[in-house]
Amino acid sequence: MKKLLCSFLLFGFFSIAIAQENTDFKRNEIKGNALMLVFGNFEATYERLLNEESGIGISAGFSMVNDIEVKFALTPYYRFYFGKKPAAGFFAEGFGMLNQVDDYVYDASGNTYFENRKTITDFAFGIGVGSKWISKRGVIFEINAGIGRNLFSEYNDNRDYEFIGRGGITVGYRF
Repeated sequence: MKKLLCSFLLFGFFSIAIAQENTDFKRNEIKGNALMLVFGNFEATYERLLNEESGIGISAGFSMVNDIEVKFALTPYYRFYFGKKPAAGFFAEGFGMLNQVDDYVYDASGNTYFENRKTITDFAFGIGVGSKWISKRGVIFEINAGIGRNLFSEYNDNRDYEFIGRGGITVGYRF
């Protein structure tokens, strides 16, 4: 009986000690993609950190100028972090992307007819890598890049939207 009681108490002690692992970090992040803003796109991201090594998030972006082909992208993702700080350092991600692309019609001389463009909506799965740095006050700086493959649209001879890229230089805040 004493052995059973001692075993039970030791198990309870180790369970409490493991449960009190450092979980006191902030779990929400809001970020803006500065690189895309320079090119005429607006992209904002929300990420929820699941634990010290992983997080899920969603990015929404849209074009603010007419000469960019990707007009809209909604990108949910999952990230796994390899750094020493909670949810920081090198990461790998898997993502899905609902994207909308303008396809322009060309004449025989290569001139573009903007009034004859059509919009292609597709969904892509992809992978990416990047790195995230965080200050003591919660300011985030991140660099990432990835590529995905569109699954549904038919492609014409002039343009190929089989693959779509993802990337950025992102600044944000963890709260």
